[in-house]
Amino acid sequence: MRIQDAVVLVTGANRGIGRALVAGFLERGAARVHAAARDPRTLEGLVGQGAGAAGRVVPLALDITDPAAVAAAAEAASEVNLLVNNAGLHAMGHVLDMDLESVEAVMRTNWLGTLRMLRAFAPVVERNGGGAIVNVISVGAFAGTPQLGPYPASKAALNMLTQAVREDLAPRGISVHAVFPGPVETDMLRYAVEHLPGIGSYTAATADEAAAAILDGIEAGADEIFPDPFAERVRDGLRTDPKGVERLLIDVEKSPPRD
Repeated sequence: MRIQDAVVLVTGANRGIGRALVAGFLERGAARVHAAARDPRTLEGLVGQGAGAAGRVVPLALDITDPAAVAAAAEAASEVNLLVNNAGLHAMGHVLDMDLESVEAVMRTNWLGTLRMLRAFAPVVERNGGGAIVNVISVGAFAGTPQLGPYPASKAALNMLTQAVREDLAPRGISVHAVFPGPVETDMLRYAVEHLPGIGSYTAATADEAAAAILDGIEAGADEIFPDPFAERVRDGLRTDPKGVERLLIDVEKSPPRD
């Protein structure tokens, strides 16, 4: 997938990795970036971002859990050939104790919302000659960390969905990439550290560093992208000691880093 001259849509573009991705796409010559968020007011400052970016960023109001909003986005951004499903929701707690409405909200956003986007935009990307779809998942997909509530389960389900649609979309000229970030300096990480202080003992990548690695992976055609040092550690562990990765992720909130 060539980023130069691509037309991109990034969900959850108002902060963190999503916002950094918008800037990264502009720097690498994307023709246009549709920057999507539930509240378009949070996208202020994106338009005109980066050298020569005026007119290349299109703010888009989008709640991926709303079928009508997703359909409207597919119509408004009908020239897209690179979709980044970055929007997500988290809720801390133990699934045996926490409110089921919070559990359902996480699954409805992270899994079902992404599926809605895939269904709406796969035909768009195909009509535009093919391209790529990128699902931002998490290393949390590889272990059911108790304190993270439904978040790991939602990301594990998204990983399985990504693998399934990769096979479906390849004949249609669409590559599908899974991104598994570890600790990245975002609002979500700061929120997590408040509840799981051990996470803060691991060196976090910046959002810009993670975004650059994601863009490198897209251009290289990588099925799976691990965009930071902790994520790379998880990747390597999955090859040699999957159970050790599970223990690492479950214990990360209380254990010091292990070199």
